[in-house]
Amino acid sequence: MDYLPKDPVILVSSVNMLLRDEEFDTLESLCYAFSRTPKDIKDYLMKYGFVWSERQKQFRPIGYDQ
Repeated sequence: MDYLPKDPVILVSSVNMLLRDEEFDTLESLCYAFSRTPKDIKDYLMKYGFVWSERQKQFRPIGYDQ
């Protein structure tokens, strides 16, 4: 993957896949590789209803775990 997608649903899927398949150990290392900051991605996806779960190391829909 040469860049992170802009579409929020595809971005969530891509980030979660890259972390799940152990391409990257952390969200920070993934962001560094794509010249982004974790805050930028978290803030962007929060607007579309996704929140970062540190415990599960993936983006989840807001309220999914409640």
